[in-house]
Amino acid sequence: MSDTHVPARARAVPSEVLDLVPRVDVVVHAGDWVDTATLDLLEARARRLVAVYGNNDGPALRARLPEVARAELAGLRLAVVHETGPAAGRERRCAERFPDADLLVFGHSHIPWDSVADGRLLLLNPGSPTDRRRQPHRTYMTATVTGGRLARVRLHRLPHPA
Repeated sequence: MSDTHVPARARAVPSEVLDLVPRVDVVVHAGDWVDTATLDLLEARARRLVAVYGNNDGPALRARLPEVARAELAGLRLAVVHETGPAAGRERRCAERFPDADLLVFGHSHIPWDSVADGRLLLLNPGSPTDRRRQPHRTYMTATVTGGRLARVRLHRLPHPA
């Protein structure tokens, strides 16, 4: 997930997403938390959290989170960053910046993204589960890693809040 913006854009992370957190092996958050309470909540519920700060995150979050996070997930080399710049040229820039990663998860735009850079680097942006901006839905992604490869990626659309 990315761009939760709690409490600026939503009161809380949607229950559908929070209910999933303890049932998965790894939770990835690509920044723009806004509050430390959401970080505390995910740290308490997740088996493992790989996360970064975003441009809307203040000193308290920046003190606890890196700008870029890296992890190995069942042989898959993961990198996480909040901003990757404009869509035009994104694949080239990311392939150059992350030559040792197999998967880059990023946020910032609130626009879901799924592409391949340089024939090898998978780029995923899960959108935002709380702030759809100009998108038709609030979103998050799930993925399965098998044998060092991303076996399945699914974009989940959340219903509009009542």
